[in-house]
Amino acid sequence: MNEKYLNKYRIPSARLQTWDYANDGAYFITICTMDRRHFFGQVKNGEMILTNAGVIADILWHEIKHHNINIELGEFIVMPNHIHGILILDGNNAGPEVQTTHALSLSAPHNPNHTADIPKSPGQLRFQNQGKNSISSIVGGYKSAVTKHCNKLGIEFRWQTRFYDNIIRDDRAFETISNYIAKNATKWEIDKFHSKKS
Repeated sequence: MNEKYLNKYRIPSARLQTWDYANDGAYFITICTMDRRHFFGQVKNGEMILTNAGVIADILWHEIKHHNINIELGEFIVMPNHIHGILILDGNNAGPEVQTTHALSLSAPHNPNHTADIPKSPGQLRFQNQGKNSISSIVGGYKSAVTKHCNKLGIEFRWQTRFYDNIIRDDRAFETISNYIAKNATKWEIDKFHSKKS
């Protein structure tokens, strides 16, 4: 790790260098809070009790499918200091129009000669377009939206800079990971992300 950028050491990417993260597939995503602080709540009797930041993280995850094309959501959970979720890319940016809960469809026809300002829907304001429909851009948009909403409401919150991903390679792995996520709160005391930081 001797490579430098702006006179600082670079952290090597955790992404698989030979894989295009815009490819169709299922991805197991984990995003931790800064210093693994318990910004999202606490587990009591095997159930997650969400703080306001936890509620925001939960709601905005479920909105991902309304702001990115050809994506489905698998199992998801908010834990005290991290989230686990499954993102499924299907269609690689091509396919039928995506229906949204907002005024405009995400794939509404666009006339490049028409330059008048079109008002942005609430969803477009929440999730800034990161460009390519890739795992990094989707997760980046989600993290940004959660941070922005917490800041706007005066809620103390920060993400860890990076995130973890795992390409889910088959149905058996998909089922195993889905079960792990669904039961995560019941196994909090032995979870590798468990910490006492609140």
